[in-house]
Amino acid sequence: MIYLLFLTWIAVDSSFAEQFYDPSDCSSDTSSPGSRYTCNSIRQSCSTFLVYRSNQHFGHQSLLNISALFHIKPDELLDWNNIASPSEILTPGREVLVPIICLCSGQYFQASLNYTVPERISISDIACGVFEGLSKSLTLLQENPSQGNDVEIRVKLHVPLRCACPDNSAGVNEVKYLVTYPILEGDEITPLSMKFSISPQDLLAANHLEPKSTVFPNTTVLVPLKSDPTINLNIPDSPPPTPGFLPTTTVEKTKKTKLRNLYIAGSIVGFLLVTVALLACGLYVKALKKWKGERLQSFTDGNSVLSGSTARSSPRSGQTGRSSTNSCLSPDLLAGIKYSLYNYGIDDIRRATDDFNESTNKIGEQVYKGLIDNESVMIKQMKFEDTRQVIDMHSKINHVNIVNLHGACYGENDFAWSYLIFELPTNGCLRNCLSDQAHRLNWSRRTRIAFDVATVLHYLHYCIFPSYAHMSVNSRNIYVTSKWRAKLANIGSTLAVITSSTRNNNTNTVNGLVAPEYPVNGPASVKVDIFAFGVVLLELISGKDATEGTLLKDSIGFLGGGANEGGCFEQLRSFIDPSLKDEYLLAEALCLAVLAKACIEDDPLRRPSMDDILKVLGRMV
Repeated sequence: MIYLLFLTWIAVDSSFAEQFYDPSDCSSDTSSPGSRYTCNSIRQSCSTFLVYRSNQHFGHQSLLNISALFHIKPDELLDWNNIASPSEILTPGREVLVPIICLCSGQYFQASLNYTVPERISISDIACGVFEGLSKSLTLLQENPSQGNDVEIRVKLHVPLRCACPDNSAGVNEVKYLVTYPILEGDEITPLSMKFSISPQDLLAANHLEPKSTVFPNTTVLVPLKSDPTINLNIPDSPPPTPGFLPTTTVEKTKKTKLRNLYIAGSIVGFLLVTVALLACGLYVKALKKWKGERLQSFTDGNSVLSGSTARSSPRSGQTGRSSTNSCLSPDLLAGIKYSLYNYGIDDIRRATDDFNESTNKIGEQVYKGLIDNESVMIKQMKFEDTRQVIDMHSKINHVNIVNLHGACYGENDFAWSYLIFELPTNGCLRNCLSDQAHRLNWSRRTRIAFDVATVLHYLHYCIFPSYAHMSVNSRNIYVTSKWRAKLANIGSTLAVITSSTRNNNTNTVNGLVAPEYPVNGPASVKVDIFAFGVVLLELISGKDATEGTLLKDSIGFLGGGANEGGCFEQLRSFIDPSLKDEYLLAEALCLAVLAKACIEDDPLRRPSMDDILKVLGRMV
């Protein structure tokens, strides 16, 4: 029944709209459904339009400049825009309709053109500045894999512009065009719909948005039009409020006075409460700094806080601690982590890992366990250029179910490699816990771990902006604390994983069960996390390793129907980890199995969201 509800909800939701809206920023390194408009119709091409704004900064101030950028004739722009001459200098930000041919290339719609770089410039400036968000920087990098973030002069780039063709059945009210519109700061749904003389409901439906949805700058929406496009340039930024009826009953002056006095008293009380709260926060921060300073003084290993601490000698290692002035991390990055992240010396790392002893301390590819200051830690060797990304991500997040980052270490002579030091939860990774028959994981602990993992994925998908797809969720990246709570590791390494030509078991189980759309060199997606979470659920239920691949998926085929009720339960019992014996609730096991099957659907749109998953698991813990 739960499975049918999931499918019904997803089917209704996916039929609601033409395309998905992507809320992530143009320069973001992550993507989500809607990052590229998919070919979801029988039409392989169509004539449509996009909106471009007069741009002084990049020299596109007239129709002549704009026509040269998009490789079309100036007369074509004159036909669609109320402008006297192609050489007329336009007001900055003046919106221009640009006719394009939208083609289905592979699985995505795009209008392709070539752009010769006139000066050294970054990919982000090209996508978000020159082309005003009509192509995301991540998409531009994917289409030009030989280019880095900075592009040299006279390099020719292939630019895929965002566009889409309507999916219509024949009819009088069918949509004729889907116009690509780049969102600016201050744009809202209602004024935008008024600008094109359509209803807000049509605009929301075309972009898979719900009522009262928020659109963000440096993103695009599709404007559905049933006739040739025209832009009303006189629409105010936001509509005036709807006037209400004036009161017709007399209000006594004494009542007004009492109400005014009540407002004044409430304001004073509120101000006093805010003042007290600020004083309390100030005292807390001062005490925290004092405690941090005392903790630093107690260290004898020469470690130094990465934020402005002066170098001092270490009596234990006999070396000088590295100061922030010599640090390779930028000041803006240090500002967010200066009270918690320590800079360890390479000698500390060697001592902790017994000089990188592979037989006793290696727990994964380029990952070692160790002991620093009587605390178990996990030491991960990384390329220097990837370290900043991981530190930057950890400085932005705060969640109890994420493995904490303690500090970093940079090679004394070789800066090509660096080390990040994380906490190492007591019970190790989930895969080892499931394989340990001597200390088996009971059912209540398994459901709690599933809930913890869903909670942290919900946080990454919904509670930070732009949303973050982990892309490396598996039982080897989930760690279990002494109180049998789950913590997710490998946060911030998504980009390194996607762009790497080789992957290992510590990051992704490539030989196991992974989402069919998992990108080797493509955009990240939260739906890949949903699939991976479903695989983790299957491991929690069965105790089997995901490296068994399709065998694990095929073993729950009985949930697809065809078997009688009794046979279904018998097959479920045979699938459940035998070490659990009968110490589990069959109803909960069935619910988890059905949920897992929904998560590992081949079609990403048929998978539930982490919000839905959390609602189901919340009833079990």
